Amino acid sequence: MSLIEVRDLTKTFPYKNSTVTILRGINLSIEEGETLCVVGESGCGKTTFGKILAGLHSCSGGSYRYDGQEVNTFTKKQSVSFRRNMQLIHQNPYESLNPSSMVFDMISAPLKHHRKIRNFSELYRETAALLEMVGLTPVEDFIDKYPTYLSGGQRQRVSIARVLSMNPKSIVVDEATSMIDTSMRISLLDTLKRIQRELKVSYLYITHDLALGRYFAWEHRLAVMYLGQIVELGPTPKLIGDPLHPYTKAILSAGDIEGRESYDLKGVDIPSFHALPPGCSLSPRCPQMIEGVCTVTEPVLSDIGDGRWVSCHLYREE
Repeated sequence: MSLIEVRDLTKTFPYKNSTVTILRGINLSIEEGETLCVVGESGCGKTTFGKILAGLHSCSGGSYRYDGQEVNTFTKKQSVSFRRNMQLIHQNPYESLNPSSMVFDMISAPLKHHRKIRNFSELYRETAALLEMVGLTPVEDFIDKYPTYLSGGQRQRVSIARVLSMNPKSIVVDEATSMIDTSMRISLLDTLKRIQRELKVSYLYITHDLALGRYFAWEHRLAVMYLGQIVELGPTPKLIGDPLHPYTKAILSAGDIEGRESYDLKGVDIPSFHALPPGCSLSPRCPQMIEGVCTVTEPVLSDIGDGRWVSCHLYREE
């Protein structure tokens, strides 16, 4: 049984006098201790999906099961347990930390509230251990600081420590390195990978940067999202080495990887969620579009073996 399992998940928002559907039939699962990286262009629905998994949004349709049970059927007690076990690391460390609170106060607050630790010595010891775990050492240089005195990377490490204070089973990591210096990004990702090895935590890692997604999820799986749908899913080395979906081929080609065959889409304009084309949403831009098939029938994410899934008529035709 998967820790996280979503089937035909949709999310619709009100828009003027109508509605707009941002997530369209998402199907995937995440195992305990696994990383699933979701990569796609800005505005494709990645963050909305992450917020649903983190419990900040509800889905409009389909199924979201956590640890074998539908999230929307949780009792109050189960909801509290779910919110402890499923945490979110926000994108912007400059907005997610309270500027008027010291690092000790921000990390110790969940320890007091959820783990019922009241003794100051024990609180200090647990807080210090969390700071060490995320690489903020020596602890004495950080524990009594306000966020103003920390760099972006240090703030994000405080955010990670605060999340870990809940002892979660799974974490949604939403573009967590996009607002910190490039030189610090790999170091932060290495910290998250080490934490996973030590605590067996699961990650949903959301990014628009394919290079970072490839690095972070190389030993796990990668999913490619386009206009609110998963178009390809599989083990990261296989997906990177042998992309199947035309959109995956195009974004890998754009990454300018040495030896990669050039593959260009037709045009750069992405259709709007308010006026999606019939059939496959990539069909107006796809150089391999099959007239009368891709322009009429919407493809479904299909298992093609070897852990690979793809949503494309090319493979159904084969």
